[in-house]
Amino acid sequence: MLDKIKGNDREKNNPPDLRKNDKGKGDSDIGGKLKGLVGKFSGGGSDKKKPRPMPKPRPRLKPPEKPEDQKAPRKPLKGGEKPRLGSEKPRPRLTPPPRKPDGPSGGIGRRIPEEDQRTIIGALVFGLIILVLAGAGYYFLVYQPYQETLQNAKATKIAEVDALFKGPLATDPQKQAILAQIDAAVTPEEALAVDVVGPATQSWRTYQNQQINIKKDRVGRVMVNYTDNDQEKHVIMKVDDAKKFVSQADATVLANTQIQTPDTVAVPIMITRLQAAGGLISVGDMVDVYLNQNASGNNSSPAASTPSISGATVLAILRSKDSGAVDARILNTQRLTLNSITSQSENERASSTDVEQLLRAAASGGLNEAEINAILQNYGIRLSDYERSSNLGELDTNYLIILEVPREDVLFLIQNMNSIILTVPTQNAPQWMIQELQRIYG
Repeated sequence: MLDKIKGNDREKNNPPDLRKNDKGKGDSDIGGKLKGLVGKFSGGGSDKKKPRPMPKPRPRLKPPEKPEDQKAPRKPLKGGEKPRLGSEKPRPRLTPPPRKPDGPSGGIGRRIPEEDQRTIIGALVFGLIILVLAGAGYYFLVYQPYQETLQNAKATKIAEVDALFKGPLATDPQKQAILAQIDAAVTPEEALAVDVVGPATQSWRTYQNQQINIKKDRVGRVMVNYTDNDQEKHVIMKVDDAKKFVSQADATVLANTQIQTPDTVAVPIMITRLQAAGGLISVGDMVDVYLNQNASGNNSSPAASTPSISGATVLAILRSKDSGAVDARILNTQRLTLNSITSQSENERASSTDVEQLLRAAASGGLNEAEINAILQNYGIRLSDYERSSNLGELDTNYLIILEVPREDVLFLIQNMNSIILTVPTQNAPQWMIQELQRIYG
């Protein structure tokens, strides 16, 4: 066995060739060297070396093995014998963990240097900061002011809706439709362009015309209450005039107007001719009442640009009795002179009457009432007309005028009797005023 390991066994079985001489020794040496080289690669021959052991894997950290789990030591290999690995239990192959991608290309290509990685990260952070600043600037400088403007526009229109659709129209269907249209607006211009006055005017006209038909009194009148310059006004109108007023007004006026049944009072007031519209008013006229303030005792100035009472009706006019004393004489004289001879003729007409006494006589039945009525019919009105035509009148006379005014204005009229002035609006002008206006303006 030992001879086999040392290679002597080959020499015994194969005796040397005597035919070889020393001359071929060199050649045999060369062949032996070649055989040795071949033996090295093939694992045979006397010059075989032991195989190089495989590198052992790095041991894993594990608990110490029990004595019974320990493996038996390897047997030494014989000459020319290859290590046999099949008999041993295969050990688990230690594989390195998969490499993570080095960049956006998923690990393809070379790894990005650390300095470039810092540059890229810095650029990303800087870009993110720019985006955040740009978004914040857009929100605070553009978006938020725009939204505030839009909300202010919507609030303005909603306030307008609440101001016009109020009271009996607070639940009107038009109001809900307009509010939905305002809420759906996406721009301030679109919100402000929503028409509120038009639909509100239509709804108010329908409602107020219904109120006129319901609230009219037995003589066909209604009382219109409205607010002008923070002052409440009460105007008594005929039904036709009230409907005309409603048809011409819009929602801004009709929303602050109330139609009521007239609750009026006939109030007597004693005023001068200046206060009584110059004495040129007649029964049935509509007058406005203004209040004067006597600041210095000599001058009077209007306290307001609008009347304190509008549409008061003149029920009666009484003139002082001095205007009823009549003593008039008309004398026509004609004289003719010829050669110291004079011829003269006279024609005289006289009238002497006390109108107050005639009224008393008619009332007592002492005179023919029909004749008296023919003489005294509309005496005061005709007297005022003659005075107006002649531009000559009794300016010192006083008038007792009975006005029909709303009950709320009675106390005001009585307390300010000495400071009021009656005026005649041209829209409700008497016939003589209309004739004069037509003559002036053609």
